[in-house]
Amino acid sequence: MRVLITGGAGFIGSHLAEAYLKEGHDVYIIDDLSTGTLENIKILQDNADYDNRLFVTIDTILNHNKLLELIGTVDVVFHLAAAVGVRYILDNPLESIKINIQGTDKILELCMKFKKKVLIASSSEVYGKHLHAPLVETDNIIYGPSSKFRWSYAASKLMDEFMALAYFRTKGLQVVVARLFNTVGPRQTGAYGMVIPRLVNQALKNEALTVHGDGGQTRTFTYVKDVVKAMIALMDNDSAFGEVFNIGGVGEISIRDLAEKIVKMTGSRSTISFIPYEEVFEKDFEDMQRRVPCIEKIKGLIGFSPQTDLDMILKEVIESFKK
Repeated sequence: MRVLITGGAGFIGSHLAEAYLKEGHDVYIIDDLSTGTLENIKILQDNADYDNRLFVTIDTILNHNKLLELIGTVDVVFHLAAAVGVRYILDNPLESIKINIQGTDKILELCMKFKKKVLIASSSEVYGKHLHAPLVETDNIIYGPSSKFRWSYAASKLMDEFMALAYFRTKGLQVVVARLFNTVGPRQTGAYGMVIPRLVNQALKNEALTVHGDGGQTRTFTYVKDVVKAMIALMDNDSAFGEVFNIGGVGEISIRDLAEKIVKMTGSRSTISFIPYEEVFEKDFEDMQRRVPCIEKIKGLIGFSPQTDLDMILKEVIESFKK
């Protein structure tokens, strides 16, 4: 089978590419390296077993002709390319919206043209400002005003979902939407606001761990290889098409407690420094105070259950940073 991964040089995309290559499939990657890096796929490119089965294109998904060529070549498409990370979104609001909406529009249009199965990677961000848990796929959406660009990413990913479901309902496109909840693991960088790699890096350097706000906001974290297995299983199950699925972990933890756990696990001499949001982001930034997924729907369809708990995730991330 021939698989196209947009954003394949990114953190999640590189792990997905590796999984398919290990299974003997051909993998095509397109990435503009705005947040992905060639370092993420170097281990794949250097592996002689993957010669003539890994094809990498450095280009934007807004390049219609290149996308036409790639989607026409492959059997299935995983659309992971997107502007990601709070810091990146706030620094590049217009480009982020264009990539997320126009890029997905092109992907869906061409997948329909060639009748190719496609998975659209969405985000837990689409749920907005909910405080209850767990978050269910059918929950209402609550956002802040358009003047707060923090919500532009959530709104653009929600529009991606609307387009995907519209293609399924009106044209019969085989498309599935996966809402990812704080995917973490080796190869992830803290450069764009990703909390675990940032805190681990600070702890290993014995620097103060910078926690935004009072640290009371909570998250669940999901190991990247568990996420990859879930996405592959969804694409292999025809009953998933036309549906939205949460893919997330089960252990809720505050960012303050997370920082303390990382200090303990690294044996760091670091202290924890609480930084007001307005000192880190623009004045109109708003955070999500809680983000916990309900995974009953995906568990019922493909038997998904996270196999890697937070301690195991942190241990692997810490070791990867040490290397």
